[in-house]
Amino acid sequence: MTDNNTVGNESLEKNKLASKRTLDNYFEITERGSTVRQEVIAGVTTFMAMVYSVIVVPSMLGIAGFDPGAVFIATCLIAAFGSLLMGLWAKLPMAIGCAISLTAFLAFSLVLGQGVSIPVALGAVFLMGVVFTGITVTGIRQWILTNLPFGIAHGTGIGIGLFLLLIAANSVGLVMKNPHEGLPIALGDITSLSVLMSVIGLGAILGLEKLRVPGGILLVIVTISIFGLIFDPSVVYQGLFAMPDFGGENSLIGTMDVMGALNPMILPTVFALVMTAIFDATGTIRAVAGQANLLDKNGQIINGGKALTSDSVSSIFAGMVGGAPAAVYIESAAGTAAGGKTGLTATVVGVLFICMLFLAPLSYLVPAYATAPALMYVGLLMMSNVSKLDLKDSVDALSGLMCAVFIVLTSNIVTGIMLGFSVLVIGRVISGEWKKLNLGTVLIAITLVAFYLGGWAI
Repeated sequence: MTDNNTVGNESLEKNKLASKRTLDNYFEITERGSTVRQEVIAGVTTFMAMVYSVIVVPSMLGIAGFDPGAVFIATCLIAAFGSLLMGLWAKLPMAIGCAISLTAFLAFSLVLGQGVSIPVALGAVFLMGVVFTGITVTGIRQWILTNLPFGIAHGTGIGIGLFLLLIAANSVGLVMKNPHEGLPIALGDITSLSVLMSVIGLGAILGLEKLRVPGGILLVIVTISIFGLIFDPSVVYQGLFAMPDFGGENSLIGTMDVMGALNPMILPTVFALVMTAIFDATGTIRAVAGQANLLDKNGQIINGGKALTSDSVSSIFAGMVGGAPAAVYIESAAGTAAGGKTGLTATVVGVLFICMLFLAPLSYLVPAYATAPALMYVGLLMMSNVSKLDLKDSVDALSGLMCAVFIVLTSNIVTGIMLGFSVLVIGRVISGEWKKLNLGTVLIAITLVAFYLGGWAI
């Protein structure tokens, strides 16, 4: 009997070693100076840092009329698909999920702002993914990054950050429509529960992120939600586990209207989504790769082509399942800081998001004042793009700020981009710096201005 047990234990150990060796060889774990344990810990860390998205994204799209339960499922599916694609194919420690900035674009600029139906909006997400993938695999993405003005690129990020901050503050009553004519907004009821919890929550997130506490944003959301469950009658416990409903009447899977999105009035929005994603997603991928020391001797990202394609293909998938455009999450940096260097980190994230599909009832416990601090924090982070503006090139920098400010003032991202491009081109010509313009910038400016002057803009 003892001999049998010994043989069995030896066989089990051999199988474990073989599995470890297989993982090591496939993900090049030892070669990149990591271990399986280190990669798993990094994957869990990244998941904890970005899982707040399954609460925030359904909340934002719910305001625009999407079914929150269906969006919860879509958000989990997109994060699982994108992260597994990045991990198993690109073999990099970067997790993909629904981009908060592009979620705001989809909800507040496209659906609420322009009155586009949800199926057409999802069709626009699908088209954005197709175009994004096309320009990635053909190398046009890199050409755009090289030739388009960085002031407008960073200005778009600043503007979306401000927009997110305003939306979050308004959703909890921190700011409100000003009762006095001629003034747009005013301070809300500062003594209300929702305002107090939002401000306290934002401060807590700032502190926890400064201390680099893994999952700090999620920790704040959970803590405020527990507080709400105890003291707020509107927060009601509805269960813990539930089977995901992939084909119910509220499901968004397969509901996209691609033909509707091909309408000339929608196409500029697709362009704006693509341009925003180009600068936002590419910058994030490079930043995370740099932190993980995954740049080659020429400063290029290892498996960079596959990484760039993974996030763009994920947006195609997003349109198909009914979610917001996807991108690599900057929270992936939490995982690389924990030692993640290979695709096993992203693979672990993908598997955990599949598990998250069965915890949908938990999302109903989260009030708006629990998610608002996370949105405000992301908005403030995006506003840090101000530091990237080159004020020595005042025409470029101030055109970017023009873009940022008018995204907020008009509640329309495309309008801000159009005004930014217009001011840039005019400023370059008047200042005698027309040689700094390239054909792509001029063509984009002319196209956007013609679209607005032609009366097609909404």
